[in-house]
Amino acid sequence: MVIDFSSHSLLKIEILISHGINVSKETIEDVLRNPDRIDIGYKERLVAQKVFDDTHVIRVVYESTHERLFVVTVYPGRRSRYEENQV
Repeated sequence: MVIDFSSHSLLKIEILISHGINVSKETIEDVLRNPDRIDIGYKERLVAQKVFDDTHVIRVVYESTHERLFVVTVYPGRRSRYEENQV
């Protein structure tokens, strides 16, 4: 499946890297292909999540069609916030 990145998501990756959070397009693709969890977010967009380190997860907001995944944005979150409510 093709994975496309919005210009906003590419900017977010650069910002995260400038803050010492080493996220790459390959990392984001791995989150989408092998998520630990998928939630429904704002505007019914999907949010894939994967453990990033001991205290953080990476969350990827995306839209899905039969032919492609479109990454809207990406952001880190605290594991304690996003993992405690898992079913």
